[in-house]
Amino acid sequence: MSAQHTAVVGAGTMGNGIAHVLALHGYDVALIDVDADRLDAATATIAENLDRQIEKETIAPAAKNAALDRISTATDTAAGVLEAELVVEAVPEEQELKAEVFGTLDRHAPDDALLASNTSSISITWIGAQTERPSQVIGMHFFNPVPVMGLVEVVRGQRTSDATFATVETVAGALDKTAVEVEDYPGFVSNRVLMPMINEAIFCVMEGVAEPEDIDTVMTLGMNHPMGPLTLADFIGLDVCLDILEVMHEDLGDDKYRPCPLLRRKVTAGELGRKTGQGFFSYE
Repeated sequence: MSAQHTAVVGAGTMGNGIAHVLALHGYDVALIDVDADRLDAATATIAENLDRQIEKETIAPAAKNAALDRISTATDTAAGVLEAELVVEAVPEEQELKAEVFGTLDRHAPDDALLASNTSSISITWIGAQTERPSQVIGMHFFNPVPVMGLVEVVRGQRTSDATFATVETVAGALDKTAVEVEDYPGFVSNRVLMPMINEAIFCVMEGVAEPEDIDTVMTLGMNHPMGPLTLADFIGLDVCLDILEVMHEDLGDDKYRPCPLLRRKVTAGELGRKTGQGFFSYE
């Protein structure tokens, strides 16, 4: 399957980034979101990010208009996926929402269409079980910012077929991404390793071991990390970090994934990081 015709469900940060790279690399993209204003904001963001690439001379000026011409938008998921060969879901990390989306995709996407999820922690096997085509369901976990980060975790569910994996691996390569094959376990590889580190850094703040700035300095200068764990948590979104930790804690049953109470408190207070202007650091 060529997967020339694609759809992305969810026009938030990850969804618009995925649509950006698909369109830039020659794929036709239907960008779908129930919120028309979010779709407008997403297409504006894609245009701005393409301009940045032109300024950095990583793409030619003509590539911007060509990419934008390949993107259509829709507020009706059923209508938006009628011709899709590959659909990438990028809605928030809520199981009920994903079940609803994949049920709709299963009913309305072509019978041979592949259904991928950008989930960072929810079981691909469980998502596949919400459909009548589990062999065609797969994880395609991109990293933020999608146009910059070079990795895609390609996650096999219990019933994901070799043909589905091969097609998605080929698409990832065509997007200039490195595809890493991952089995379907909570948190996959990236978040299973990353989130306990972030969580432990938050425990260090709660217990008064050091100030957030100093914890990040230890990890950037001492461990040569490009970004400290608390800065990274703010960038990801503290609500997203909490969601991922809760999935791993519940599914793996190990208290080493227990979310720090301070993380819960900040999320409850609406201090979610960069997107709200306040997390472990303040942002103008």
